[in-house]
Amino acid sequence: MNSLREDATRLRDLGYSYNMIKEELGVSVSTQSNWFSNRVFTPNKEVIDRIKNGPIRNAELRHNERVIRTNKTLSEASIEVGELTKRDLWLLGLGIYMGEGSKSIESVRIINSDPDIIKISMKWFREICCLDDSNFALSLNLYPDNDEGEAISYWSKVTNMSPSSFKKTQIDVRKDKKRKHAGKLKYGTLQIRIRSNGDTAKGVVLFRRIKGWTKGAVNQV
Repeated sequence: MNSLREDATRLRDLGYSYNMIKEELGVSVSTQSNWFSNRVFTPNKEVIDRIKNGPIRNAELRHNERVIRTNKTLSEASIEVGELTKRDLWLLGLGIYMGEGSKSIESVRIINSDPDIIKISMKWFREICCLDDSNFALSLNLYPDNDEGEAISYWSKVTNMSPSSFKKTQIDVRKDKKRKHAGKLKYGTLQIRIRSNGDTAKGVVLFRRIKGWTKGAVNQV
C-alpha cells in the first residue's frame, strides 16, 4: 500500500500545486513544502489554467533556482567532509549515541527512524565496538497504517541484517500518536539493542566504555 507521501510525490511530479494536492489528499501545504523543498517543480496545464501564467512562471523559476542552489551547496559540503578515518567514525558514532542512545540503564541501545543514522550506528557498532551480527537484536515500533513485512524488509536492507534478527514488533495504537504520525513514518522506528551473549565486554562493560568516551569528549569542550 502506498504511503501518503508517495501519493503526494506522484501528484507533485505530475505538476500539481500544493493546494491541489491538499484538496486531493488532505496533506497540509506546510508538510508538502517540507517534503518537496528540494524537488524541482514544473506546473501542469491544469495548474497554469488555474493561475495566471506570469505569477506561476515566476514562482516556478524562483523555486527551481532555489533547488539548484541548495543542491549545489549540499554537493560542495559533502565533498568537504573528505575520507573518514577510524577516529572520525569513532567520534561520529559517539555523537550519535550521545543524542540517540540509552543512558539510564546499563544496556546499549539506539532508537531512530532515520536510515542514515541507523547505517552509521551499525557501522560504528561493527567497526569501533567490534560487534558481529549475533550481538544485534532489532525491533520495530510501528503504527497501525504501517505494513510490518514491508518495514522489516526495508530495515533489513538498511542494517544488512537478516529478517530473523528482528524481535517482536510493537504497534502504537494510541489515538494521539496515530493522528500525529499517520503517513509520516512509513517504516516506523527501529531499535538496535546490543546482546552480550555472555561476554560482558560486549554488554555492561561496553555500556560503561561508551559512557567513559562521552565523559572524555565532554571534558574537553
